Amino acid sequence: MALSGGSGLVGSALASFWRARGHVVLRLVRHAARSVDEVAWDPRAGTIEGAKLEGLDAVVHLAGETIAARWTASRRAAILRSRVEGTRLLARTLASLAAKPSVFVSASAVGFYGTRAEPVDETSPPGTGFLADVARAWEAETAPAATAGIRIVVTRFGVILAREGGALAKMLPAFRLGLGGPIGSGRQGFSWVALDDVVSAIDHVVGDATIAGPVNVVAPEPVTQRAFASALGRALRRPAKLPLPALAVRLLFGQMGEETLLGGSFVRPAVLLRSGFRWRAPRLDDALAELR
Repeated sequence: MALSGGSGLVGSALASFWRARGHVVLRLVRHAARSVDEVAWDPRAGTIEGAKLEGLDAVVHLAGETIAARWTASRRAAILRSRVEGTRLLARTLASLAAKPSVFVSASAVGFYGTRAEPVDETSPPGTGFLADVARAWEAETAPAATAGIRIVVTRFGVILAREGGALAKMLPAFRLGLGGPIGSGRQGFSWVALDDVVSAIDHVVGDATIAGPVNVVAPEPVTQRAFASALGRALRRPAKLPLPALAVRLLFGQMGEETLLGGSFVRPAVLLRSGFRWRAPRLDDALAELR
């Protein structure tokens, strides 16, 4: 297996999961390779040690610039560039190999759907907004690998819940002080998934040769943002009634807050459901229980 983004929240958990099961995991790194399990690459320069990817079973691409910062023009450009350039380099490199991997799993996000009031699944068209535009461009770069006959799986991640990092780690301090609550109207969709289920879902799609195309990696029960805030308050045994007004979100975070905090969608994992995938934490209270 080869893995980009191996030092991130999902990548580090996935690498540990696979190594515990006896798999060899090569990490794509942005410095000169220091060991046999590292593959040097530089998406900006368009360089990669492609020969080290010959004969692998799977390549999982998770690398990308964080979206959790105010979206200045330079930040938006970096977010888009990091996803497009990295995916393009990997897809073209894998397509050129003599011994190609059987599957290329490339990350995306439920931001593909934009903000929707109605439920969506993998058959739904893209939405509008910066995140939807990024996801669409990101996913399109897998085309060279698909043309070369490699099975492509595009994992559209929801909000990943883990105490170790990500959105939940940023929320916990305020909620533990009893200062949490709904954001904006609280009616926006909140499509979430526990970190353990993200890892299991990636392993599942790698191993199931019938799965190809977009896969929503979310729990089967999306909630409203207000319901999420209430559930987190229950898990921590703290009140969660202090609202964060929409105006404050826009002033503090700009477009990033508009799309990621005030927007959202109710995303269904139709492909995972059909394939028989089983969630360890299918309900929100299950996912948050370990925080007690």
